[in-house]
Amino acid sequence: MKRRAVLAAGVATGLAVGAEPAAAGSPSRVRTGLDRLAARGWDTLRGTRVGVVSNPTGVDRSYRHLVDRMHADGVTIGGVFGPEHGFRGSAQAGGSEGTGVDARTGLTVYDAYLASLSRWTEMFTAAGVGTVVFDIQDVGARFYTYIYTLYDSMAAAAQLGLRYVVLDRPNPIGGRAYGPMMTDGYTSGVGRLAIVQQHGMTVGELARFYNGEFLSGAVRLEVIACQGWTGRLRAADTGVPWVMPSPNMPTPDTAAVYPGTGMFEGVSSLSEGRGTTRPFELIGGPGFDYHWGDRVAALGLPGVEFREAYFTPTFNKFSGVLCAGVEVKVTDPGVFDPIRTAVGMLVEGRKSPAFAWRLDGSRYWIDLLTGSARLRTMIDAGATTGEVTGAWAAELRAFSAQRRPYLLYPRPGSSGSVPSGAGPLAPRAGS
Repeated sequence: MKRRAVLAAGVATGLAVGAEPAAAGSPSRVRTGLDRLAARGWDTLRGTRVGVVSNPTGVDRSYRHLVDRMHADGVTIGGVFGPEHGFRGSAQAGGSEGTGVDARTGLTVYDAYLASLSRWTEMFTAAGVGTVVFDIQDVGARFYTYIYTLYDSMAAAAQLGLRYVVLDRPNPIGGRAYGPMMTDGYTSGVGRLAIVQQHGMTVGELARFYNGEFLSGAVRLEVIACQGWTGRLRAADTGVPWVMPSPNMPTPDTAAVYPGTGMFEGVSSLSEGRGTTRPFELIGGPGFDYHWGDRVAALGLPGVEFREAYFTPTFNKFSGVLCAGVEVKVTDPGVFDPIRTAVGMLVEGRKSPAFAWRLDGSRYWIDLLTGSARLRTMIDAGATTGEVTGAWAAELRAFSAQRRPYLLYPRPGSSGSVPSGAGPLAPRAGS
């Protein structure tokens, strides 16, 4: 189905309820899809058996979990589906909680981490659900796995003819898209779909994008939009409670740097700070010293300073080994660019004899994270930060145009109106 035809179909790409913007600096006005639907008494979920895809981030403004509230309020829940780290969030990176019974509610929780399409359809069928509800806080980076939990569960819902409801949440790093595109031959569990590295969408907007671009409009999708969010707002501006989406994403500060410093997972000689209290903000290795940080600081990258730092990870890379490097300190979130910053760090780090890319078998992990071999080969050839980041300008423009019809909220540099094709409905009474 052509994209414009899908958009004209309305419900095929997902109707959105109430995406009214608020003035920047009004955090009390930003309300999540969960808060809005709960205030309406779960009206869109009454009379159906519901499956919930969520994790510890699915909370209201009082930190009460979606599943606990729905269960207490008499919504019929057939099952809960936990992604990486599990529904209650007890597992580390690359782990899950398994399938079992939730102690608080008595509901069956299915292990959905790394589930195939057939496994998703089996789980939905076993749970007997007619509607799937998704509520997970994303952090805006292509290599954060929850956005593929969203895609896979949507694909299974389409196959079974189930309704799919996304309770939207703000993107904690704003609405700007940036970075290189995923390309054929480099897809993996950390980058499965053709989107740019910092996609700049909420999960509700991503769901609409997925439905229109990858799923032929086959999902019976509804997005309960946030009220009061715009692409200019970051986590601290919204007043929306922050719950760790994963054990190594403890604060909004982590999310702010992650689309860039997450690339250091592709460097074997540098720790990305896992095993410390500031993952992805502390970057360093045993073969480095203050010279690397001095070179990075001399680049004059906007909105960021680099503190000379020493740390000893308690697990992951270099566990128990003293590492030297930098702490990335964001000084102005409005101009800070996490990917450009990390590219500068990589360019300067590559000049050290200790620097080494991470090889997994025959593949470079950095290629999987960035979507192609281009960034690695350019840096190896001595390209500057500007040359590397300029290489993806054309594909970024194309992606920005491609995503525009699916956006629900105003973006920086726009007229302030919701883009054509988004079509949000007026909020219902009490929303």
